[in-house]
Amino acid sequence: MQFFIEKRKIFYIISLLIIIPGLVSLVTKGLNLGIDFTGGSIVQVKMESSIESGQVHSVLNEIGLERADVSKSGSEFLIRTTELDQEQTREMLDALKGEFKNVEFLGAESVGASIGKELTSKAILAVTIAALAMLIYISLRFEWSFGVSAVIGEIHDVLFVLGIFSIFQWEVNTPFIAAMLTIVGYSINDTIVVFDRIRENLRMKRKEDRASLVNRSIVQSLTRSVNTGLTSLFALIALCVFGGGNIRYFVLTMIIGFIIGAYSSIFVASPIWYDIKNRA
Repeated sequence: MQFFIEKRKIFYIISLLIIIPGLVSLVTKGLNLGIDFTGGSIVQVKMESSIESGQVHSVLNEIGLERADVSKSGSEFLIRTTELDQEQTREMLDALKGEFKNVEFLGAESVGASIGKELTSKAILAVTIAALAMLIYISLRFEWSFGVSAVIGEIHDVLFVLGIFSIFQWEVNTPFIAAMLTIVGYSINDTIVVFDRIRENLRMKRKEDRASLVNRSIVQSLTRSVNTGLTSLFALIALCVFGGGNIRYFVLTMIIGFIIGAYSSIFVASPIWYDIKNRA
């Protein structure tokens, strides 16, 4: 039974159904860029652990900082807001001290809009260079059709994760870029495992059609792909549940990316290679 190849058009449709809404959201709503990209201020304070983020946000609303984002990790609070000068920062601290007891100022930093634009361009450049380097390496290590298929799978994963973040308007910051590069590396590694099995089976020159060969190669590497994905997910889920709020979106990005990366290496990249070879 050639399940993975015979049903490949269904998998293509599934991929389009989960990517197109994200693309529409990217065009209409865009990404919720954090202050790392748009410019702003980060103020870190320490207060009693019984205080909730919502209570802090209510105080900030009263002094005109409605768009401030408050994250909590134990007794430490990270406040992200528009760029503040020293007087505005002092006003915010005074408001917090007036509402809560034992407010300790830990630090503050500002990111200018020009620095944010530079980070944006460097982030795009980093992802582009990574994709090109993978295309060149896989083309030399295997052949050009494997390289093209792998890069298409990577684009599939990146668009999916970007679409999810656009739909839910989760904040995109510098750790998000690090997570995206990690996802690309993980996904390409999983894809290469399947491609290597296809290449080994091609060298055996068994009398079987290409569809059967690709399907057999996927089945042979399926256990390894699933086990690798599950062990990685267990660690990430533990981090998401027990880790601090500051890394939650970073870990969530990794979880989504690892799942979609495992899917694309099996149901997208390999069938695309099959279609490219048939047309060639």
